[in-house]
Amino acid sequence: MRLEKCYFCSSTVYPGHGMTFVRNDCKMFRFCRSKCHKAFKKKRNPRKVKWTKAYRKAHGKDMAVDPVYDFEKRRHVPVKYDRELWQNTLKAMKRVAEIREKRESHFIQNRIQQAQNKEEQFEKESEEVKKGIHLIKTPSIAQKIARQRITATAEKKMEL
Repeated sequence: MRLEKCYFCSSTVYPGHGMTFVRNDCKMFRFCRSKCHKAFKKKRNPRKVKWTKAYRKAHGKDMAVDPVYDFEKRRHVPVKYDRELWQNTLKAMKRVAEIREKRESHFIQNRIQQAQNKEEQFEKESEEVKKGIHLIKTPSIAQKIARQRITATAEKKMEL
């Protein structure tokens, strides 16, 4: 059973599912659903469509470079059937899946931590700006504040 990858969104296309588009130069494009096929016909770029894996990798949402992904590459080398080889292959596939899950969860944790660090840094910077706001304000605002102080002191004198 061969599992193909969707040309547009990179999800798996199981046998008997999806559709295939064959171009005049005999290049085959497999799509998992009509949504991907329509987007391809509209000449949309998968790196700019937010729900595709290409977008997520391009914008740092998913891991882009990892040696685990080398196992997913197709190999065009026929191998003679051997029960022991198949058992070892299945064990290796399970182990690779475990490793990938751990690395992806670690990647997500790092992204969350970076977002929290950005928020903390923004809060610190905004506090610094509040402390030194008099340095940033324009002279016209400073003049307005001075006028307000003068009028406030004049009103206090009149009350006395």
